[in-house]
Amino acid sequence: MNFDLTEEQKIWKKIVHEFAEDVLRPKAREVDEKEEFNWEAVRKGGPVGLLGMNIPEEYGGSNVDAISNAIAMEEFGWGCGSTALAFTAHNGLGTAPIANYGSEELKKKWSPLVASGKNKLGSLALTEPGAGSDIQGGMLTRAEKDGGEWVINGSKMWNTNASIAEYIITLVRTDPKGGSKSLSMILVPTDAKGLSIAPAEKKMGLRGSPTHGVTYDNVRVPLGNLIGPEGRGLQQTLATLDAGRISIGAISIGLARGALEASVAYARERKAFGQSISEFQAIQFKIANMEMEIEVARNYIYKAAWLKDQGRPYSKEAAIAKLYATEMAERVTYEAIQIHGGYGYSREYPVERMYRDARLMTIGEGTSEIQRLVISRHVFAG
Repeated sequence: MNFDLTEEQKIWKKIVHEFAEDVLRPKAREVDEKEEFNWEAVRKGGPVGLLGMNIPEEYGGSNVDAISNAIAMEEFGWGCGSTALAFTAHNGLGTAPIANYGSEELKKKWSPLVASGKNKLGSLALTEPGAGSDIQGGMLTRAEKDGGEWVINGSKMWNTNASIAEYIITLVRTDPKGGSKSLSMILVPTDAKGLSIAPAEKKMGLRGSPTHGVTYDNVRVPLGNLIGPEGRGLQQTLATLDAGRISIGAISIGLARGALEASVAYARERKAFGQSISEFQAIQFKIANMEMEIEVARNYIYKAAWLKDQGRPYSKEAAIAKLYATEMAERVTYEAIQIHGGYGYSREYPVERMYRDARLMTIGEGTSEIQRLVISRHVFAG
């Protein structure tokens, strides 16, 4: 399958690359070491459509195709893993459910607000403290109707963007009897009474992307904050995660690409035994393998994105793309440190940060183990 980019996609790639080069990459080390979010990226990204990639134009978004979204996420990952994660959590998880399933009222009220770059971002809360990947069976956060309001009680973990969000789309149990139609998505403004956001987690990598625990103590929101039909939350979540897996895979490619570029530059400059280490076959083979894996991963990411754009099933392809790209990024960033030798273990060089950032990608949006389950079920289903 040929994935030659259209002229529009090529222009988009240039725009996003320049944004990543000018706004993300220069601050990547700083946001990691200080554990501070890059707000400049939000203020400058909004006006060029980088915060509304899943939002229709009539609600203030750019509504780009899935391949263009993957292009952007790769460039974000190349520029700064932390900011890339915050942007994909916003675009893929925090705004897409409203765009795809929300009421006209929710779209008009919230989508322009978070797409502009003048305000905070969007967020999605799925994971329960004791449940992990068991979204359906482990869901304890509940919402009950009381007059014209939902009353929400429970807690969530690993909530990306919670402290920098205007709202948190929250997956809750609305039917205590359980089953596949027992869950629903509800939009909860972050200034809602009874909503508590814990201090940011101290993480191995992606330290400039804030991740929090969230507690709901009799949080009241209007019934109209329900996203989609009541009881369709599980199906909406799974569809949202399919798209998000393409984005996480694309970010991983960007991280790997940055590590490869740093390794090539270092190998050309570093001298050992009287010559550049780029002349050594051992280094050349590492570089060749890194380039090969990045190219293969990108092509499969584009395949999954193309299927999405065509309106065809792509759940298996998204899982394959995410699984391969994220594990590839771990291998490539590992080799980048090996090529740098002792310097690769130093924060003076960016490959150390890229390695730490890549480690999360095989966990978020479904672990590698979950991806293998998804793939195998498709295979056995014929």
